[in-house]
Amino acid sequence: MQNILNCVSSFVWGPAMLALFLFTGLFLTARTRFFSILHADIWFKKTIFAAVTDKSVRKSRDSASISRFQALTSALAACLGTGNVIGVATAISSGGAGSVFWMWISAVLGMATACCENILGIKYRVRNKNGNWISGAMMYIERGLGMPWLSGVFCVLLTGAAFGMGCMTQANSAAQALEGYRIPPAITGIVLFAVTFIIIKGGIKRIASFSEKLIPVLSLSFMLGAFIIIGKNFRSLPAVFVKIIKEAFTLKSASGFGLAKAMRYGVARGVFSNEAGLGSSPIIHGASDTDSPAEQGLWGIAEVFIDTVFMCCVTAAAILSSGVATAGNSSGELCSLAFESVFGAAGKAFICLSICLFSFSTLVAWSHYGKTGINYIRPIKSENLFSSIYCVCAFIGAVARLETIWSIADIFNALMAIPNIFAVLCLSKEAANELNSYKKHICNK
Repeated sequence: MQNILNCVSSFVWGPAMLALFLFTGLFLTARTRFFSILHADIWFKKTIFAAVTDKSVRKSRDSASISRFQALTSALAACLGTGNVIGVATAISSGGAGSVFWMWISAVLGMATACCENILGIKYRVRNKNGNWISGAMMYIERGLGMPWLSGVFCVLLTGAAFGMGCMTQANSAAQALEGYRIPPAITGIVLFAVTFIIIKGGIKRIASFSEKLIPVLSLSFMLGAFIIIGKNFRSLPAVFVKIIKEAFTLKSASGFGLAKAMRYGVARGVFSNEAGLGSSPIIHGASDTDSPAEQGLWGIAEVFIDTVFMCCVTAAAILSSGVATAGNSSGELCSLAFESVFGAAGKAFICLSICLFSFSTLVAWSHYGKTGINYIRPIKSENLFSSIYCVCAFIGAVARLETIWSIADIFNALMAIPNIFAVLCLSKEAANELNSYKKHICNK
């Protein structure tokens, strides 16, 4: 069974799927007139800069909604998992330094994909009987394309990915990291069960409040450490960037890496890191307090930029400049060794803590995705029952061997992209028109 699952996982994440992600990003980038690239001044000012200077961005006027900044941090919590630590190291270890270049390409194109997903998510969202927003790929598939059956398929895959990739595998990553410090997985599982239950039973408002506090501090701390490593090894940076570009286009390098491997692992890790094209982040962004679909689309661009263009780039630079990638070390060790090379044992402990917190933030945020998927298929009668089942899965993930779960989660994660990408491509004209009208409005002010 495991061999079969591995074959299926390799197929669905094979060249055809990765080409689909790249084509979708390129098509949407062109259709939106390269907005995410040519108008970086607009989306940066309206998102990252506004989050610091504009209080209205950090507060919600609607008690049933979350602020735009909370939507960003909650979406980042879902995708800023181990993909930004272990994922980058895996790309370098498996695909060489050139994979970093293709990770950048995947992210630059993915910014347009995330933008269009968010625009459609806001445009087709509806309120439920409790006044809360229901948004995501399932809504624009149902209301935009008129295919409720395909929405159901998406939600089944979304729910499977939530319990597998979003919950159990994240708990497993945290437990394995702490096991290196002689903390039994069962203890990790019990703590995860208790803390996760307390947070997710409060719904999207409490998840957003938690993410708003954790993600900025955690991200900035990790980036500070990485910049210190880069600063210490700054003389090697020119050689690092030459190596990245050279291996990205070399058919076969002396170290065994080449163009095919670099593209495969770079694009795959990029998608795994920022989730652009999966249709998951519009679920959280759709709960934001905004009247403008296009403006929320800008936050999707910022999300991918922060997650992959910036954070993954800095992580890769820290690993490559420290020289640990050439020492024959495994992917799981690279980031830890890079920090250890400068900070000693404290660096290793910091990476362990970062992996645990990144994993936990993803686990918490994906609970909302899973609950949304189940609610679409069949409304949940008891919020506490869902929270309990989700937390039990987190405990199981911490204490069990998860080879099969990892494979199944990978398959669900890839398959949920197919109906979402189909819908986004079909509705891309609507998204592009919204963005173009917004751009004209902003430029005419």
